[in-house]
Amino acid sequence: MAKSLRSKWKRKMRAEKRKKNAPKELAHLKSVLANANADVLMEDVKEITTVVTAEKVKEKAAAEVEATEGDTMKMETDVKRSKKTLLDQHGQYPVWMNQRQRKKIKADRGKKKGKSKKPKGLAW
Repeated sequence: MAKSLRSKWKRKMRAEKRKKNAPKELAHLKSVLANANADVLMEDVKEITTVVTAEKVKEKAAAEVEATEGDTMKMETDVKRSKKTLLDQHGQYPVWMNQRQRKKIKADRGKKKGKSKKPKGLAW
């Protein structure tokens, strides 16, 4: 369930809302913990609530890319797919294709393999 366009849109928007509100929630959490004066150690909380800037993330990703470029092994991810039937080399349809579309293409394929019509000639 939950595969309709509406639910996908709702999920997407909720994710964007979480991204937008994350800094506010973090600031609120820190202020609450600062005002609590309880036996909570701020050192433990700082590890949980660290904010990573975009520059640090990009630097980390660039370092990972450089590390993987040193490896000479490559994975083959090319999928050989028929343009006419949209089947790949294992006989699987694409992920985005729904059952109705698959059924329609399969029916068309069966129709073309069927009987060939005799040419019309004179009846006498």
